[in-house]
Parts: sequence; C-alpha cells; structure tokens
Amino acid sequence: MEALKQKFANKALPLYQELRAASKEHGDIKVDEVKLSQVLGGARGIKMMLWETSQLDANKGIRFRGYSIPEIKELLPSGPQGEPLPEGLFWLMLTDEIPSADEVKQLTAEWHRRADVPQQVFTTLDSMPADTHPMTQFTIGVMAMQSDSVFSRRYAEGLPKSEYWDAVYEDSMNLIARLPRVAAYIYRRAFKDGQHIEPDTSLDYSANYAHMLGSDDKDFRSLMRLYLTIHADHEGGNASAHTVNLVSSTLSDPYLAFSAGMNALAGPLHGLANQEVIKWIFEMIDSLGTKTPTKEQIADYVQQTLDEGKVIPGYGHAVLREPDPRFTAQRRFAEQYITDSDLITTVWKIFDVVPPILQSLGKVKNPWPNVDAHSGALLVHYGFSEFSYYTVLFGVSRAFGVLAAGIWSRALGMPLERPKSVTSDWVRQQLPN
Repeated sequence: MEALKQKFANKALPLYQELRAASKEHGDIKVDEVKLSQVLGGARGIKMMLWETSQLDANKGIRFRGYSIPEIKELLPSGPQGEPLPEGLFWLMLTDEIPSADEVKQLTAEWHRRADVPQQVFTTLDSMPADTHPMTQFTIGVMAMQSDSVFSRRYAEGLPKSEYWDAVYEDSMNLIARLPRVAAYIYRRAFKDGQHIEPDTSLDYSANYAHMLGSDDKDFRSLMRLYLTIHADHEGGNASAHTVNLVSSTLSDPYLAFSAGMNALAGPLHGLANQEVIKWIFEMIDSLGTKTPTKEQIADYVQQTLDEGKVIPGYGHAVLREPDPRFTAQRRFAEQYITDSDLITTVWKIFDVVPPILQSLGKVKNPWPNVDAHSGALLVHYGFSEFSYYTVLFGVSRAFGVLAAGIWSRALGMPLERPKSVTSDWVRQQLPN
C-alpha cells in the first residue's frame, strides 16, 4: 500500500469507530437551531454535514486542517519560486499532517503514473463543437472517464462497506491525476486550433498543467501552484462541494459525483463568478475609454452598475465578513511578480472604491472582495484572456478538496444525505396567529 494511502487508513479507520460510538451514545445532543429565515433562505448556515478537510471562518477565512493560507504558504513544500505545491495540500487534507518534500515528490510521481487519459475521452470531446462552453466540455470529459471507475466495478463485484473508501481513494487519485490533461486539451481545442501539447512528467503537477496549457513562463507556473492551492477547498457547504457530497452519499462513484459538482460550480452565483468579474472590468474599461481609470471614474461606473439593479461581481460572500484571504494572497503574488499591469492596478483601485460604496447602502453584509475579484486579472497578465475557461481552472483545483473529503466520507461511513423538506402550508403554521 502506497505511503499516502496507508497514512490515511491509519487516521480514518479509528476515527470511524470513534464517531460511531459518539453517535450511539450522544446522538440526541442538540447542536444547533434552525430559523425560518434559514429554511426559506437556502439553508444558509445550518450545520448539517461533516467535512474534515477545511473549515471557513467568517472573519479569518478558510483554514485547511486548521492552517491559514499564510501558514500553508510557509509550511507546505514549495516550488522553485516559493509558492506552495498543491500536492502538499492534498496530502495535508487527507492525513492532517504537513508532508515532507520527499512525500510530495512521491505524490507527484504517483499522479504522473496514473495520468494516462483513455482515448475515448478525447474522442468524446472532439465530437462537440469547439465553441461549446469549456465547463460543459469539462463535465463531459470527466463523465467520459467514468467507465474506468474502480468503485463502480468493485461495488458490482460485491465490495464490502469497510472497503468503500479504498475504491473511492483509487478513483479520486486517478481522476486528480488526469484532470490537467483533460482540462488543457479542452483549452487547446477551444482556443488554440486544437494544437495540443504533450505532458512533461519531469514537472510538478501545476507546472505540467501550465506547460500543457501552452506556457512555460516560470512566474505563471508559480501562479498555477498558488491558484490550485488556494482554490482547492472552502469547507463543505458551498454549492459544488455540497453537490459532490450529496451525490457521493448515494454511492455514486467519484466521477459521477465530481461531474455533478462541476455543474454546480458552473453557475454564475458560484464558480462562474470569476468569469463575470473580468468581463465586468473589461466592460468598464471600454465604457470609460481608458485602461487607466481614476478612482472617481470607477466610483461613477460602480454606482451606475448598482443603479441598474446589478451587483458588483467579485464582491460579497455568503459566509465571509472580511476581505477574502485568497484575494489577499493573489494581491501579494502580484506585488511580488508584476510591476507593469494597468489591469491589476485597476483591480486594486476597485478594491479601494467598492467597499465604502457598498457599506453606504446599509444592507450589504459583506462589502469586501472574494477570491474572484483578483484571479482573472492575473490570468490576463500572463496571456490567458479567454475568461470563459477560468472556471475550468477553478474546477481542477476544487477536485483536491472535494475528492479528499469524499474519501473521508466513505471511510467514516457517512450515510445517504436526506434532509427534510417542508411545504408553504407548514411554514404558515409556524407563524404567530
């Protein structure tokens, strides 16, 4: 058994017994209250799922196994220019241990070993028009790999429940390994006339993905390491993570569950927002007729957007009540690596302008930027202006968190997710006479 798999088993199987005992002995303990506003407001904030890999704090942002993004950047093994390797984050999420540099190298090599993509995936993608939205191609590409599912095959053969996690681990490792190849293939067929680039197994996961996209710029490789790390997980309640968890709870295999989650990520209220942000910025620049707008010009355009009944994309978050640490990490990257971008300077001016305007409205809970407010500008700087592809990058990253959490869910024997729904008549009955 490979080292990562053994470490996971040593952690997860005793916890399974602990949680079963806790549920049996203390299952009637009341841990939360549900308000009518939560029932009618998208189940916002209701504590109803176990998610081992990360937790989101409204004021401090995401913590991976208790570590903040600055701590992750300091502690995880890093690439040549100091940005964390997402392989290390996956190891941490799965084992609750900071890996050594050697362990990360082993995981990189393992993913290279598993990275061969079946030919039917490329054949399936090539059967679609090249201008099909990249996220549609991405989910179809994932589904085209499902016939290789270890879990589905072993389940059909009579897999015992105690071994569900093992088969889900194998599928998850294979899927993560293959995703950069599939995602890069989609980019090259959609935007580069199908001129595909073969993988380079001498590179780490992120650098190889950047290479297959068409960039060997060392700074862009560093950006990919950071991007894939900070987008990897955002606890379990966000739409894509929750979708993966829900579908996985039916014992659908990781390919089916991950594809479902990517369909959730593709929505404009979730992952597609990164596309909407850069689109809005480009529209503002075109409307103002300058690539270097002043803060006053930006403020006028922001107000115009609000007056039209629209939102400012990239600002606000369902949980966060402070600037998103993922935004801050990207800003610090830009400050370190980029000195001559009018677009990035504009992003920073927007950061100065938008929060006070939103605060003045008196009804915005979070006027601060989220992760999407900065990522597009960085990608444009390095030559990736095809913003309809950005959510695919997000999806490749999000695989680390949701698939790691899925392995944990099967190891801990989590049941079919089945919340209780209510009717409007029931709601009326709860109201005072």
